[in-house]
Amino acid sequence: MLTAICRYGPRVVPETDAIVQRCRDRGELIDGPDIAAFEQACADRIGVEESVSASYGRMAFYYILNALDLRDGGEVILPALTFWVVPEMVRVAGLTPVFADVDPRTFNLDPASFERAISSRTVAVVPTHLYGLPCDMDAIVAIARRHRLAIVEDCAHALGATSRGSHAGTFGDAAFFSFQTLKPLNTYGGGLAVARDPRVLRRIRAQAEAEPWPSIERVRTRLRLGWVQRTFSRPSVFTVTAYPALLAAALWNGRADVYLWEKIRPLSPMPDSYRERYTNVQAAIGLAALDRLVEWTRATRAHAAIMDEALQGIPGVQVPHVPEGAGHVYYQYCVYAPDRDRLVRRALWRGIDVETLHVDVCSTLSIFGTQPPTPGAERAAQVVQLPVYASLGSRRARRIARRVRRLLAANAAFQDPVQKARTDIAKV
Repeated sequence: MLTAICRYGPRVVPETDAIVQRCRDRGELIDGPDIAAFEQACADRIGVEESVSASYGRMAFYYILNALDLRDGGEVILPALTFWVVPEMVRVAGLTPVFADVDPRTFNLDPASFERAISSRTVAVVPTHLYGLPCDMDAIVAIARRHRLAIVEDCAHALGATSRGSHAGTFGDAAFFSFQTLKPLNTYGGGLAVARDPRVLRRIRAQAEAEPWPSIERVRTRLRLGWVQRTFSRPSVFTVTAYPALLAAALWNGRADVYLWEKIRPLSPMPDSYRERYTNVQAAIGLAALDRLVEWTRATRAHAAIMDEALQGIPGVQVPHVPEGAGHVYYQYCVYAPDRDRLVRRALWRGIDVETLHVDVCSTLSIFGTQPPTPGAERAAQVVQLPVYASLGSRRARRIARRVRRLLAANAAFQDPVQKARTDIAKV
């Protein structure tokens, strides 16, 4: 029987249930000593003095924008290829998002496009280390310093990523991280802020600690949702639950997964669910997860190397470009391939669930009004993202690489099995 492989694989600490029980027994599900310990452990791992936890990565970013005391209405330059929430939080903070193009080889902010986007109203830049690959921070920092702009690194995908030996999050004035279930460090939600100036960090902490604690029921719901996500991504469960729905939708060019995406919408006024503190049980899980971060990163890199070896040299296929000195953590493994949508359908038919776009071309979204064209971002949105997550295992990684290579190398006259099935159904 075919066992399908999910596009996602949350990083789960094996002793999660024991950690939750320990916090419950001690009355430390909400508040407790693990929060401070986790913040310091994260700071040590990133290579900074201190860090501040938050309910979400987006809230860590919001606190940073407020703490930097930027000119009201000032322009903040972001890469056009990013999660829509990031520029929307810029607007929530009373600033104006402006988009620059990305380099389609790296998916990261193009320094030349960034510089062209600077105006007399620009106050900051947000380089996003997309998919776990650090930006060209030497060039970005030089441009930002020349124009006296604040630098806020978006490290949501990049905990553990490095550039010339320095960790993502240490190049700018501040940085934020995300601990959502699928991120490099999973604490079932949450985020983190770091800042170079201690005064800025104190202002960030004052905002974060002024938020109310969540209810115990809300924490339990978050943990239950995490359990559901990790359970349904297991091959044995995924194969008999979500996979058939994805396959059925693909028969008619449908996308069942879009119903799981967060709806693009204005976030002002701020949703009440954002305004809460990071909890002790999440921090306790995070401490255990930090101990495994190097192991997990090593695994994703090994799986990416398997894909590289299998897919290099196929006409029209481009594997991820990693500049010299960059330490990619492969939150996503992105490949350019001919006839992407056909490849996605054929891979799914063979039990491999892949993704086409994890973020948004924000310069094309109506919520942000008319923006200059960003052809690099639109090109970068045409990739297919292959699973390389830590829990995949080398055997499944080789299976994916072998099957995708065969699909890519197959004769163009090969009839797509999904298209054939759709045609056969139409004849009935």
